[in-house]
Amino acid sequence: MNRRLLLTTAFATCVVAAHSNLAQAKKAMVYTGLVEGVGAGGYDVVSYTTGKPQMGDATFAAEHEGAKWYFVSPENMKAFQAAPAKYAPAYGGYCAYAVSQGYTAKGDPEQWSIVGGRLYLNYNASVQSTWKEDTAGYITKGDANWPKVLE
Repeated sequence: MNRRLLLTTAFATCVVAAHSNLAQAKKAMVYTGLVEGVGAGGYDVVSYTTGKPQMGDATFAAEHEGAKWYFVSPENMKAFQAAPAKYAPAYGGYCAYAVSQGYTAKGDPEQWSIVGGRLYLNYNASVQSTWKEDTAGYITKGDANWPKVLE
């Protein structure tokens, strides 16, 4: 009887450990590889709407989707907090072109575009050039792939 209980407990422990490892293998909803734990590499995502992206200040920080976001002012921080989906980059700040192709890559906050009021980041200038060739098509594909590419 004790042996059976021991085996059952060992099996349950293995299942829980495997589930934990799978959960850890899934990528985060927000790309924070440029500045650990911080979305958009620390840029103020609200400032993109003015056409002049600016580096945010940790003094004005908000949390969303498991990441911190920095802003240049308390007004921008409040605007983000009121409507994060309006300002946060599409696909969690991963490269929009990569997501459209079915994988993830870093998003560079200096390679950006706003399409239909939504912020998109790309891997580098070369990828952004490709992105601009068929932005609407890539957005359609990216939307279909998101968030499955995180698995």
